[in-house]
Amino acid sequence: MTAAFTFPGQGSQAVGMGKALAEAFAPARAVFAEVDAALGEKLSAIMWQGPADKLTLTENAQPALMAVSVAVMRVLEAEAGLDLKRDARFVAGHSLGEYSALAAAGALSVSDTARLLRIRGNAMQKAVPVGEGAMAALIGLSFENAAAAAREGAQGQVCQAANDNGGGQVVISGNKAAVERACEIAKARGAKRAMMLPVSAPFHCALMQPAADAMAEALSKVTVRAPAVPVVANVRAQAISDPQAIVRALVEQVTGTVRWRECMSYMAQNGVTTFYEAGAGKVLTGLVKRIAEGASGVAIGTPDDIAAYKSARG
Repeated sequence: MTAAFTFPGQGSQAVGMGKALAEAFAPARAVFAEVDAALGEKLSAIMWQGPADKLTLTENAQPALMAVSVAVMRVLEAEAGLDLKRDARFVAGHSLGEYSALAAAGALSVSDTARLLRIRGNAMQKAVPVGEGAMAALIGLSFENAAAAAREGAQGQVCQAANDNGGGQVVISGNKAAVERACEIAKARGAKRAMMLPVSAPFHCALMQPAADAMAEALSKVTVRAPAVPVVANVRAQAISDPQAIVRALVEQVTGTVRWRECMSYMAQNGVTTFYEAGAGKVLTGLVKRIAEGASGVAIGTPDDIAAYKSARG
């Protein structure tokens, strides 16, 4: 069995996430305390008590999801003897999850990652005035056809493929009117569904350039080390370990396409048969069967999941 660890992105957050882990395991409590200290506020209180709309704010959701993912990994290391270098071929994360992957693999400290994601969340939110941007999910079109519909819908505005999630799901992003036009074009081209998403900003498109600039500056001030195992970068869909390449990929990712389908295919082609999703929810686990035929996906986010992982390893 060759394994990879994957880390979820925005949308997987839910009030209460990580609470059972913190109650059961000291290493998890330590991660949440470190994130709270790095941000100078009790993010953990928002995570566990809500309100949901406050947790959903991009500036909170991003570091919160990372905290749960890294807490899972620290508990696996302490309780189940996980050694990433020995037990995994790759790490990869969906959008903000790439930061979780890098923290889990030791390329970034948890404190730096929390602060970077707070900056990233704020910068992405501020890049486009509310109501001017939009995102939509196109279901049942190939990536090439979805990207073509986005280009056709742009008509001088911004509209591009933001997430290639696999299983015939592509998310497009850009100016609201352009995204609406692209949805109609996609339906005419045979999309089963084209639905606007309830997001606060148009992520992963050229409108996010101010946020990319902010991340370039923020990343220049932190130490990035080579990860314990290679990270499969969203914008490259191949493995990288060089710290400078990692920084470039993180900056490009703000305005670039999350090539998740290709990332998963790359890992499967390089021998990965089991994908462990560390953190909140099971979104990435649900995509495994659609992308990597024959591979299995296992979500690990609760004390019961930790126990199952331990017993499976014997």
